[in-house]
Amino acid sequence: MRHNKKFNHLSRKANHRAALLSNMACSLIMHKRISTTLAKAKALRIYVEPILTRAKEDNMNNRRLAFSLLKQKEVVTELFQNVGEKIANRPGGYTRILHTGFRLGDAAEMCIIELVDYNENMLKETKKAAKKATRRAGKKAAEKPAAEEVKAEAPVEAPAAEAPAEEAKAE
Repeated sequence: MRHNKKFNHLSRKANHRAALLSNMACSLIMHKRISTTLAKAKALRIYVEPILTRAKEDNMNNRRLAFSLLKQKEVVTELFQNVGEKIANRPGGYTRILHTGFRLGDAAEMCIIELVDYNENMLKETKKAAKKATRRAGKKAAEKPAAEEVKAEAPVEAPAAEAPAEEAKAE
């Protein structure tokens, strides 16, 4: 039974699982995107998000805690210098999982896990969508008189067009 088992053990012993997640977290931080199975990606997201939260504030204690989990000096430097600055304003949700299909050998569900702020293609789309979604009262007020002017102009033009036709009938 799975009573009180809160995380996926990934069919590995504790030391093997810790090494796997540490190496995957290092690869994710260095490459900003990795391809893996869905189960490993979900376990990695739980592992790496608290580390990324610590990276928002650069101090010695946070660096030591990150190093104890990642165990690679270059990765910790990259995390605090580049990644931490880029995610500083984000309140959470630093990673995104994109499903890619099934592996041919064993039909395991594959996915890509990436850092959200580093996918520039999706960032461009959200910026465009955000611009379309915003509506301000000033724009609404400006649009209404313009619509009324068009309605007011239409009847003025119609009698002018009918007047020559009536003159032609009279002749």
